[in-house]
Amino acid sequence: MARLGSGANMKLSVRQVTPSEPPRVASAPATAALAPVHKVALGIAVGAVCGVAVFVLTVFHVVLQPQNALDIGLLSEYLTGYSVSWAGAFVGLFWGVLIGFVAGWFVAFVRNLVIAIRVFTIRGRADLAQSRDFLDHI
Repeated sequence: MARLGSGANMKLSVRQVTPSEPPRVASAPATAALAPVHKVALGIAVGAVCGVAVFVLTVFHVVLQPQNALDIGLLSEYLTGYSVSWAGAFVGLFWGVLIGFVAGWFVAFVRNLVIAIRVFTIRGRADLAQSRDFLDHI
């Protein structure tokens, strides 16, 4: 066993370590803009807004009974069971959620389809442009 004598030069060096910066992730706004929209999520969001809008509009007409307002009773031509009453407000809520969900889902579907077709077209053109002079290299 080695013993350190009194003449041994022992220095304790303290080194300050600073944390390195986290690697920066390249932001890709184009990738985020072209990301697909979740169809069910958009359907639920639009459905909730439409349902609540019909409900609030009906409750407004039931409670305040405005004289110079549009006749929202005409909604009963489109929404089965709807009337300008408290029960009709809940029927309107149901139909608003249902119609809004279908509309939101369809909008997300069409948007995703258009974006997918556009990206496919752009990638196809880029591949063709890249291999255009293929025979010149043979």
